[in-house]
Amino acid sequence: MSTGTWTFHQHEEDPVAARRDRTHYLYLAVIGAVLLGIAVGFLAPGVAVELKPLGTGFVNLIKMMISPIIFCTIVLGVGSVRKAAKVGAVGGLALGYFLVMSTVALAIGLVVGNLLEPGSGLHLTPEIAEAGAKQAEGASETTADFLLGIIPTTLVSAFTGGEVLQTLLVALLAGFALQAMGSAGEPVLRGIGHIQRLVFRILGMIMWAAPVGAFGAIAAVVGATGAAALKSLAVIMIGFYLTCGLFVFVVLGAILRLVAGVNIWSLLKYLGREFLLILSTSSSESALPRLIAKMEHLGVSKPVVGITVPTGYSFNLDGTAIYLTMASLFTAEAMGDPLSLSEQISLLVFMIIASKGAAGVTGAGLATLAGGLQSHRPELVDGVGLIVGIDRFMSEARALTNFAGNAVATVLIGTWTKEIDTTRVTQVLAGHLPFDEQTLLDDHTPTPLPDQRADTGDEKARTGV
Repeated sequence: MSTGTWTFHQHEEDPVAARRDRTHYLYLAVIGAVLLGIAVGFLAPGVAVELKPLGTGFVNLIKMMISPIIFCTIVLGVGSVRKAAKVGAVGGLALGYFLVMSTVALAIGLVVGNLLEPGSGLHLTPEIAEAGAKQAEGASETTADFLLGIIPTTLVSAFTGGEVLQTLLVALLAGFALQAMGSAGEPVLRGIGHIQRLVFRILGMIMWAAPVGAFGAIAAVVGATGAAALKSLAVIMIGFYLTCGLFVFVVLGAILRLVAGVNIWSLLKYLGREFLLILSTSSSESALPRLIAKMEHLGVSKPVVGITVPTGYSFNLDGTAIYLTMASLFTAEAMGDPLSLSEQISLLVFMIIASKGAAGVTGAGLATLAGGLQSHRPELVDGVGLIVGIDRFMSEARALTNFAGNAVATVLIGTWTKEIDTTRVTQVLAGHLPFDEQTLLDDHTPTPLPDQRADTGDEKARTGV
């Protein structure tokens, strides 16, 4: 889908516009709920901790929708493409890019971590050591376990288990099967298209509970952590946030500008509501369905979005790579037993492999850190307890960085495979084609030119959905 392949029906005014405007109040309410949650956390920490189920419940509602959304998106994208080789090319390019960027993130984390030496001066107490040991229990997973874990027990259990990679596998198999069926598979594609509209509409309804979820999540973490832990561990927190910012705005920003000609600030502004959602829930998974919808609206083709975004949530771990790097150096420094350069590289390569699938889950990074230290330097595991108190705040930056990395990756993969409409990207980022917050689906549906319908790869040309 190169530039010029699509024409767009644009409407000066549409009945959805008024409804769309109301959603601004929702996100203002989220900001207010976050501030209120912080205040409650400081003023009444005992009460605040009891509010944690509110945040957990909201995130669980979002996660409930991830599997059906990924399934519908990938099946519609893959099932509509004429050549299976195109899907393989997108997947291979995405995995290669993810590997390179994770390595770059590792290198940046190593440099900053060695310069800051954030762990020096802290002391280990028996309570902290016990907390570190607890995180290491059952945290390790072999490569074979990870690969076998991608295969679901049954075709349906991929949806009930909430495993992104299992859903991805089943969706790819279904998409390729429908692709091979040709015209006989078109009724199924039409049905899945209607199901996609249903699940996005349900997600839009769930989003109205975001202020309640944000209030409960923030109040609980502030009430449990308190100000003392934040002050004593401010160096690693600030250093980690600055490192993530450096990676996103300098490294990713430069690549995005050079390859796609897109300004990183414009892209992040377009995804502002998703970043607010991640900030309030501390989980990038809470914004995964919206990222899929917004990348399609931006002008990236369904196959590229459907493959790159879900795969990136398990393999594109830029923020997690930086976190594991700095947290390992921090722990070793605090224990008075710094890692040598060769130990740093060996340990962190192991952790990146072991951390696949943990990118969007709150607290998974801490378990991966503990498991990696246990396998390489068992004497350092107790030191993990030093950052248990601030891991939630570190998780915020991890999730935000991972999310930004996946958004940038989707635009880049679309550009490299010529599956992006650059004119539409410009219009959307300039605000001329607003995103429909009610349905989360594109109102300004792209319509292929008459002489190009057979080759577009869009499901609308094949199914009429």
